[in-house]
Amino acid sequence: MTGQEFQLLHHNRNILNLFTSIKQTFIQMAKCAIVCFMSIVSITSCQVSNRLKTHPYVYIQHERREAKKWKLIWEDQFNGSSLDTTRWSKIPPGEADWNRHMSMDTACFAMEDGKLILKGINNPDSSRDSRPFLTGGIWSKGKFAFQYGRIEIRAKLGHAQGAWPAIWMLAELDKYGKYPKNGEIDIMEHLNHDSIIYQTTHSYYTLDLGRKNSPPHSGTAKIVAGKYHVYGISWYPNRIVFQLDGKDTFSYPRMTELDQSQWPYDQPFFLLIDQQLGGNWVGKVDSKQLPVEMLIDWVKVYQ
Repeated sequence: MTGQEFQLLHHNRNILNLFTSIKQTFIQMAKCAIVCFMSIVSITSCQVSNRLKTHPYVYIQHERREAKKWKLIWEDQFNGSSLDTTRWSKIPPGEADWNRHMSMDTACFAMEDGKLILKGINNPDSSRDSRPFLTGGIWSKGKFAFQYGRIEIRAKLGHAQGAWPAIWMLAELDKYGKYPKNGEIDIMEHLNHDSIIYQTTHSYYTLDLGRKNSPPHSGTAKIVAGKYHVYGISWYPNRIVFQLDGKDTFSYPRMTELDQSQWPYDQPFFLLIDQQLGGNWVGKVDSKQLPVEMLIDWVKVYQ
């Protein structure tokens, strides 16, 4: 082999090695691209909700997600020493029966042993506040709301004459107008010393039009006051299924052939948890049976 032939062979080998190196680089880049693509697909597939740009605390469940396994999207275990104000606010007083005695007073709230305690008490200082009773309540208004999914709340209810603990939901974004046009979902309401809870939907259709039985808008379920139960709903685009301790108790369906106001439940709702006292429905308060307490262990929301 002449020197010129040797140089040519060496040159060809260098070119071959260069092409081999380029080929391996492209293969490696392709593998990385596939891994990145699969990671993006995996992350996207794990997302179960859309977050509104104008209201990022609102979780809108993806369409047809209800046919798949629930995934936890939001919770509070109440393990801190104070209320998490990024998730909740204390409910201010108002003029309705349910919020007439609501108070910001710290005497109406406590955090103990991983539980939130909401209290209904006799007013200890009428010179500062003339109302005879004070009550504690929280809501997630402006901080968390969701449309469709499952919510569960583990709670223990106290009982007294005039006690009215409630776990319920109201519309966050006011899609249809003033109450009751946006609807109300009462996950649980308990009266006095009852051994049952009420689970109800309210709307313009049931209240103003009086259509409470077509379809039935309310049901009851037996509980033991003073013991923990898990109260919840599974909320779908075509029905709301009320639950107690994981079992279905009552279902309110969407009826497309009825007046449109029958189903205002196609919008995000926020959560309220409160220890109410007195009113036309529950009756007069027996001050001798106070204080009364509602203990909340945890809240979990799935979509």
